[in-house]
Amino acid sequence: MNPPNQNSSLLLKSVKHVIAVASGKGGVGKSTTTVNLALAMARTGAKVGVLDADIYGPSIPLMLGIEDFKPDAVGEKKMTAASAHGITAQSIGFLINSEDAAIWRGPMAAGALTQLMNETAWPELDYLFVDMPPGTGDIQLTLSQKVPLTGAVIVTTPQDVALSDARKGIQMFQKVNVPILGVVENMSIHICSQCNHQEPIFGAQGGKRTAEQYQVPFLGALPLQLSIREAMDMGKPTLVSDPDSAISDLYIQIANQIVKQVAAQQQSSVSISISDDE
Repeated sequence: MNPPNQNSSLLLKSVKHVIAVASGKGGVGKSTTTVNLALAMARTGAKVGVLDADIYGPSIPLMLGIEDFKPDAVGEKKMTAASAHGITAQSIGFLINSEDAAIWRGPMAAGALTQLMNETAWPELDYLFVDMPPGTGDIQLTLSQKVPLTGAVIVTTPQDVALSDARKGIQMFQKVNVPILGVVENMSIHICSQCNHQEPIFGAQGGKRTAEQYQVPFLGALPLQLSIREAMDMGKPTLVSDPDSAISDLYIQIANQIVKQVAAQQQSSVSISISDDE
């Protein structure tokens, strides 16, 4: 048995761990979760980067408040990445006009993204979070096969239609031998901005049940709250605008769970390699 994703054709020498953040369905808050988890991870002292691979709707530049950044050339084949709030960021949105639609077929889009990852002059990073496009098509499959992923985090909301697509995402990663680090349930409850009343408007514990179904870790649940959206729109995510809040603490708890799962996967890979050598 091979260690996870051993045959990836794209190697990033300056990056220790590449973590895909994926969802089978759009609109579940995947990008918001990616950014806040990256910032939470950075608070532990880790060196963290984010790659915005959502080619048809790159939102990381807006969320980090760096829409005007343009990469500079580094040597003949590399380009700089942006820096914001203590993390490194790269996005296809830095290279195309924000008003223009990226009308690319799957193989072309996947090729552009792997090229973007390979030709970025990444600094030394402990973790690189890849904000994957929603779905399980050509782009997702190609990236999963070509990028040396340590593992994947699946983001879903509790309702059945999102959970159905999340299951497809889990199955896709399992088929290409990418470990599932865990499931995050976003929008688990709605918190009223006026009275703090909590209500599970999309259902209850669907993410946890899905994690149990596939025997993967349930990393935690995040609420649907107005302040999270407002912070992203201002380019100052919750971990930046309100770092000591209860919401920030939830992201930090999930980030800590991811660190534990990455360590467990490393130990598993070492055990598998030793077993194969015997």
